[in-house]
This record gives sequence, structure tokens and C-alpha cells, in this order.
Amino acid sequence: MTQAIRGFDGTLIGPDDDEYDAHREVWNAMVDRRPALIARCATPDDVAAAIRHARAEGLEIAVKCGGHSVLGHSVPEGGLMIDLSPMSSVVVDPDARRAVVGGGALLRYLDHASQAHGLATTAGNVSHTGVGGLTLGGGMGWLARQAGLACDNVERYTLVTADGEVVTATATDEPELYWGLRGGGGNFGVVTEFTFRLHPVAGRALVVELSFPAAEAIEPMRRWRDLLPDAPRQATLTADAVTVDGRPVVLIGYVWVGDPDDARAHLPTMRGIGQAADESVVEMSYLELQSIGDARHHHGLRRYANGHFFTELTDPAIEAFLTRGVSAGEDADWSRVAPGGLQAYGGAIADVANEDSAFSYRDTLVEFFGGHTWAEPAEDADRMDSARAFGDALEPFANGVYVNALVDDDEAAVRRAYGDAKLRRLSAVKRQWDPDNVFHLNQNIVPAAP
Repeated sequence: MTQAIRGFDGTLIGPDDDEYDAHREVWNAMVDRRPALIARCATPDDVAAAIRHARAEGLEIAVKCGGHSVLGHSVPEGGLMIDLSPMSSVVVDPDARRAVVGGGALLRYLDHASQAHGLATTAGNVSHTGVGGLTLGGGMGWLARQAGLACDNVERYTLVTADGEVVTATATDEPELYWGLRGGGGNFGVVTEFTFRLHPVAGRALVVELSFPAAEAIEPMRRWRDLLPDAPRQATLTADAVTVDGRPVVLIGYVWVGDPDDARAHLPTMRGIGQAADESVVEMSYLELQSIGDARHHHGLRRYANGHFFTELTDPAIEAFLTRGVSAGEDADWSRVAPGGLQAYGGAIADVANEDSAFSYRDTLVEFFGGHTWAEPAEDADRMDSARAFGDALEPFANGVYVNALVDDDEAAVRRAYGDAKLRRLSAVKRQWDPDNVFHLNQNIVPAAP
């Protein structure tokens, strides 16, 4: 029988319970850890009780929402998993254009509830991602160039501290904590509720992809790069290096959220980058756009990925992107070479001063994200090596990394995500709210020395 926790009214699941394996599973099937206890929390008081119990028993604490961390930070081996998924409500006030979102909600819950009123806020690109993990790291999505990152749209955080206290953070109440939560990850407490600003979004989107053989894509990529600084804010320019029918291909285009006629008016500009071998122009609803990646990013597969930020995209960087880490003259099996993509930043993301939030590199031109997804454990080494090779080829041209894309679990990686000055400030915030580093299963910020 699973041990009771004083003051806890949620559901406790132990290794002997039938539901145990289903609730310890996370997005990356490479992660196969066994918590001593899973606490499915329905209220902030449940979270507080779980934290106090774990600390009293010396159990390592992890927090699960959507479970999309590639490193599986939400699953503690032999520790206590705080599962927020029962706290998944979304309450929309259409007149105030606000949404109050539970810490365990998935992106699709937020999107569907908001779009029912013709509203939305920036969310990620896979609908079963957790709102909490995405937002606390920054939160890039198709609306970011129009509305800012997800964290830029949070007015209020409610969180439970390492001492089991419930506090709120806004721009005026606990402003330094509020600053740290806007990109600092889950380092400072367990966020049980977010209040988001919403924006009018008509509900239509256009996805444009021009296909080029990789060997012929250098000039189209250069012209695409030259479009980045002046692209309309409704358009997020994209470029993906992939394999189609065993051949390396580059898909260059944009995703437009807004009036489809305006989106199509931008087509001649994009077609001007070069004569494509093929073209895809697909109109869809905003909700369809938000779930377009779900099929290829479903649970149960093995994953490894990496990322970079670029403030400029030089010709050598483009050449490295097109080779995908394959050496010149190498006879590669392109079906086994990791894919990757570039996504434009700028617009409303850059409108926020870099020092105004923990999220860093507001002057980013494009973000790179690449990696592999596969099913067989026997392929682990080859797939991971290929993903690392792609990332390594681009690293000399990068200036930073998105904290949600980190797969290196060490201080150097965290420093690369924030830079020295911000990391010092974040360490001071950590010292105030979690001096014992109770919440360390994350991209960890070490508390400043007393």
C-alpha cells in the first residue's frame, strides 16, 4: 500500500500500483527511471505537502507537466515526482483578454480555450507540450514575432517554494522572482498557475515550403537570409534540412498567422529566392497549425537533439547547415543523417530589452534546432552521433543557445544559455528562493554563495 502524505489530498502512486508505468513515462523513450513515489497534485496545497514530505524523507524532487524534457528531468530515479497534470484547467476572460492556466495544462488546452473566443497567446509547436516547461524556459512559437515569447505574456505566476509556501510574482510583487521566472526555468519553485495576456488571432494560417536539392540550395538560402530582417511580423521564416526519398533536401519558406490573402501576397517575395523543385502552399486553421507536428513527435520514441542561437547567418554557417555534419566526400546514408531547421526570431521578441527578463539573446536572428527521433535502442549511438555532428558543425558560428534546447546537463551549458551577467543575477534569485537547491532536476542554476 502506498504511504500517505500528511496534508496531501491528491493521488499517490507507487511502484506496485497498476498505473505506475503509465505515469512515470515521459516523451523521450530513452528515459526509463523509476521514482519511489508519484504525487499527482490537484491543488497548490498538494504540491506543498509533497515538497515537505520529500524533503523530510530525503527524496530527490522532480516536476512533471508535459514531460517533454529530452533529458527527462521530470523523472527522478528513486525520488518523488510531482505530477501537475491534474492541475490542467484553463479559464479565459475574453473581455479582459486573459487566461488563467493551471501548471499542468498542455498547450492544446490553452489554444482551444483561447481560440473559442478568437484569442491566443504564444505557445509552442507541438500541442501535447506542457505549458509550464515551455513558458518557464522562454516559450518560442508561431506567434512570437507578433506577440512576444510565451514568458513575455505572463502577468502573474503562482508558485510553491522549496519551503512549501505559496507565493505570487508579478512585475510589482516580487519583481526579481518575476524576472527570473521569465526564462529561468523551474529553478525557483513549482509554478501551479500562470495568468497570460491573450491577443486577437483570427484563426487562419498559411504554411509555405519551397523545396530545393541541398546541393543547389546555397544561393536560395543566402537570399532567404537576406529576407529575415524585413520580414512581416505575421511571417516566421523557416528553413529545414531534411532527407526525402534518400536525398538531402532543403525546405525554405514561412509560416504566416493572420489573413491568408496577406500571406499569399508575400509568396512572390519568397519565390524570388530561386526556382524551387517543388512548392507547397497549405492554408489551415491556427489550431491545425498548432498540432501539425504532433504525429511525428508522439510519445514512445527515442530522442536526442541540440540547438544554437545565431545573431547573424554567414555564408560559412549556411554551408555548414546544408552539409548537416557530413564531411566533404563522405558517402553518407542520408536516411540516417540528423535533420534540423532554422526559425526566425526578431519582431516582438526583440522589442523586449535583453535585461528585462532572464531569457537571453533577444537579438537572435535565427534559432537552430536539430536532432533525431528513432525507435530501436540498437540505433542509439549512431543517431546521437549524427545529431551531435550536425550541432558541432554549426557551433563555431553560434553565440548562444535556448535553454529549452539544452541537452548538456552541466554548468557550462547553462552559462552558454544565459551569459555571465545574467547567470550571476539568476544565482542570486536562486539563493533567495531555493538556497538548498531542492529544485535541481532542471537546467540547474546553482545558488549564489551566502
